[in-house]
Amino acid sequence: MSFSLNEVEATAKRATRGAGYDWGVAEEAGKATCWLCAQGLDGVAELARVLERGFASNLDEHVPKHMEPDWAGGMDLCPLMTGALLSDCSNLLQSGPNRIRNLATPAVLLPFAAQAARRQSAIVTVMAGDFLAATDGTQLVLKNECPAHGSVIEVALGDTLTNPRAQKTRAMPDPAAWNILNRFAHRTYAPATEESRLLGAGAGLSDND
Repeated sequence: MSFSLNEVEATAKRATRGAGYDWGVAEEAGKATCWLCAQGLDGVAELARVLERGFASNLDEHVPKHMEPDWAGGMDLCPLMTGALLSDCSNLLQSGPNRIRNLATPAVLLPFAAQAARRQSAIVTVMAGDFLAATDGTQLVLKNECPAHGSVIEVALGDTLTNPRAQKTRAMPDPAAWNILNRFAHRTYAPATEESRLLGAGAGLSDND
């Protein structure tokens, strides 16, 4: 099962909106999912994990309540909301590393680290235990497997990129994850009315014979 990156972005955007996030966050989620897939990662599966957590139903508990000394919330942090904050506050990286506590699905933070790198015209690193990612905004270097949950994530400015991943032009997501996104996306579709069904049927109930 192969999809264009445009298809992935559109589906991810609609799925995120269907999961209860506003359209602005949904647009960022679409771009983030597309970016991960362009790096050869299954961004669809990563987003599906986030949406299934249902963060949007109680979002205040899943965004950083404070940023000093560490970014932390009342419960596990949503990587979409935390990532958007990282991108918006990328200038803070000039003063030293940002530490983020209890972040769900840290892989979803990587596209936002890329946005921060572009804004700062620098390389940004994301570390969690023995996992390390580095990006200049376009290219990505990974060392070891990204954890499913990050107790402590450190985001900092880095130095150089060595052996970045090959860029992809199409995505091959896990079919089950793709179905999850489509299930959420379906919530954004307006239910059919009798009028729309008749219009869709062409002549409707009229008989021109």
